Amino acid sequence: MLKAADALAWAGHSVRVVATRFEPWATDADEDVRARRSWRVTVIDRGRQSGALTYWRSGIRQRTARAAAGWMGPARTPIPVAVRAYARLHSEFVSAAVAERADLFYGGTSATLAAVADAARRQGVPYALDLEDLHSAESEAPDADFTHALARRVEGAVVGRAAAITTSSAPIAWAYHARYGIVPRVVSNTFPLPSTPPDFVRRPGPLRLYWFSQTIGPGRGLEDAIAAAGRAGIEAELHLRGRPADGYVATLEQVRAAHAPRLAIVRHPPAPPDAMIDLARGYDVGLALEQMTVLNHQLALSNKALTYILAGIAVALTETPGQRVLGVDLGPGRGPVPPGDIGALAALFARWAADPDALLDAKRAAWAAAVGRWHWEHENDRGALCGLVKEIVG
Repeated sequence: MLKAADALAWAGHSVRVVATRFEPWATDADEDVRARRSWRVTVIDRGRQSGALTYWRSGIRQRTARAAAGWMGPARTPIPVAVRAYARLHSEFVSAAVAERADLFYGGTSATLAAVADAARRQGVPYALDLEDLHSAESEAPDADFTHALARRVEGAVVGRAAAITTSSAPIAWAYHARYGIVPRVVSNTFPLPSTPPDFVRRPGPLRLYWFSQTIGPGRGLEDAIAAAGRAGIEAELHLRGRPADGYVATLEQVRAAHAPRLAIVRHPPAPPDAMIDLARGYDVGLALEQMTVLNHQLALSNKALTYILAGIAVALTETPGQRVLGVDLGPGRGPVPPGDIGALAALFARWAADPDALLDAKRAAWAAAVGRWHWEHENDRGALCGLVKEIVG
């Protein structure tokens, strides 16, 4: 949505963004983003302290709606109840969105799908949806089945009336087509080309592995990376950027001590989205080791991989259905490995640690893929989104 707002403002549209704030650590990053943009932002604060009234009111409303949906069953739950059970801030998003007239509402993430449709209905204008993830197959929580059933109820109510639908990978588009008969336009979640090209100079020392996310947590292949570094027998550093889940980094340290004593784990704090490409520069290998345990992770093309290539670093990525297209562009031996194949990942690390020319080749291949196709300014991404909006509103 951030890049969509930038793109539509670039194309000459008047853009207003409605966003939520609930993580105290992200406030500075939000302000950094806003300071760099000219479009307007309406913020819904549901922080436990800073937005206490919204926090408690929305929480009670969602728990009540989920209890009702649990009693009736998601498939039989009335849509107004289902959307409030699924999206905590649905009512707040709708109220903020309709506060001003608009020609088009466009939204993404599970929290806003129904809100976009509801706001458009109230103003009698079209809406478009960005199905960046397969929402009915993305949760890893204990109540995932229930949440996924609510997602299907909400999706089924809104996707058929959308003027346009975008999604972030061809496999996700196919999944939505199979489920609802819709034909989304794939607009990859690429990032803008940096103003300066990467520096391919290899720094002396251990192989430097890099991974980032909002949350440093399980299910993203970090244990595989540690095991592979140990099996490769190399001296390496694993740099992790994000906010650690409770106890998880300590668990990783235990895995490291048992399997990769020559590996050091280094933590870094979260950072604003505009800084992510520059922050990846200087490392040797970015990790995009999506796993096959969650269907959405299988189908998605990792934001991490699309960031690493713009930083000009090599990418170790699993050949999931969603990432296979990027792996083809990188080429054999330049990063793609089968999901869960520790031996293949270890061989990749060992070769890059021992052969500077092979590592340089992988870095140059990553940058070439970014420049050739995988950047936001490409006609298939920013151009496609702006073209869809022009078809709807002129």
